[in-house]
Amino acid sequence: MSRRIDRRTVLRGVLQGAAITVGIPMLECFLDSSGTALADGAPLPIRFGTWFWGLGLNKTYSTPATFGSGYEVVGELEPLAPVKSHINLFNNYLATTDGRPNFVHHTGAVILRCGEAPVDRLQVADSESLDVTIADAIGGASRFQSLDAAATGNRNHSYSFRNANAVNPPEISPLELYQRVFGAEFQDPNSPVFHPNPTLMLRQSVLSAVREDSARLQKSVSNADKARLDEYFTSLRSMEQRLALQLQKPPPAPACRVPKSPGEVANGMDWELVGKRHNLMTDILVAALACNQTRVFNMVYSWSAAETVKTGVPSTHHILTHEESRNDHGYQETHAWFVHHAMEAWAYFVTALASVREGDRTLLDNTLVFAHSEQDTAQFHSIDRIPMMTAGRAGGRIRSGIHLDGKDKVVTQVGLTLLQAMGANVRQWGSGSMRTSEVVSDVLV
Repeated sequence: MSRRIDRRTVLRGVLQGAAITVGIPMLECFLDSSGTALADGAPLPIRFGTWFWGLGLNKTYSTPATFGSGYEVVGELEPLAPVKSHINLFNNYLATTDGRPNFVHHTGAVILRCGEAPVDRLQVADSESLDVTIADAIGGASRFQSLDAAATGNRNHSYSFRNANAVNPPEISPLELYQRVFGAEFQDPNSPVFHPNPTLMLRQSVLSAVREDSARLQKSVSNADKARLDEYFTSLRSMEQRLALQLQKPPPAPACRVPKSPGEVANGMDWELVGKRHNLMTDILVAALACNQTRVFNMVYSWSAAETVKTGVPSTHHILTHEESRNDHGYQETHAWFVHHAMEAWAYFVTALASVREGDRTLLDNTLVFAHSEQDTAQFHSIDRIPMMTAGRAGGRIRSGIHLDGKDKVVTQVGLTLLQAMGANVRQWGSGSMRTSEVVSDVLV
């Protein structure tokens, strides 16, 4: 008869006269019988993320001929064929500016993230991006509220923000992203040994002391500065709470495997370098999710006015969308080449999430990723029907493998569906003519 073991079990022995203990890895017996929760009854976490690529698609070349679950990926979407069962395509959803200017290569992305057009070329509209709303709902039990990465190598390339003064800057180097997540402050969630980090304890004490002095300072500034200080001290309180979280032993993460440290990747916008940075960052983000370091993430593959280049082509991807002629089939061939490689990167991201097992599911099954661009047709800067996709099933809350026809309904229905699927307490979303309480019911379980 085997004796009962739990996740705190260690192997004990003696080495050269000294007692030693060695932890054992996370085993299936640490999960419940269904593989959908930990053995102590705690549910496996649900995650959310975004994946962005610039300059849209050649719609005449890449739109599937049929809607529903039997659609066939064509054109630039062909790299998605192996992962089609995980992906929903959203077509024919309309975005409007409600009289605000169309700030090209910017407005479309903000509409999809915020439910309204931006007021200027700064990062924001009048509301926060939906990933921030979701992070507030599900991100409190992890070390990082969110993790952001940009394969472009530019820290200004972010579509995640609470307001104009609180943009989430991305990591732009795979090595820096690795060091941030798995560096000296990382605590292995499956280790039986836990030692609180004294540096974190000191940092928490400093934050407490600063926060306690906030009331005096707020009495001596203007109302506008009071609002800014309130935001600042709110962020300090959040940071203090996360430091307190790190001073406790983390819950187990059955799928956690710490990856090897990546090497440096050269700077530059050659498509191969961008792809290499993206894939290395993907592997680190996937490991961070599996190790419960965060539950929310944002990945930028290419910027909205993509500066990606190809050897032998004199212009950037962005410039090509305006200069290149359409072929006899009605699409721009070199533009299609760049988008094809963006979709290869998207397929890599989806495959990486699907390759990690969590009980009888995968990490992708317990995740929902919103992928989108910022333009419908980049050549004309149109934003009517911006390409959008989701990958994953959000722990069983979302159906996948469907091509959906929006029939010219407002695009904010997609955002509201994401928010509700992730448990955010939002019944209506968007503003002006795009305010809606209707979701895309065909994908909700």
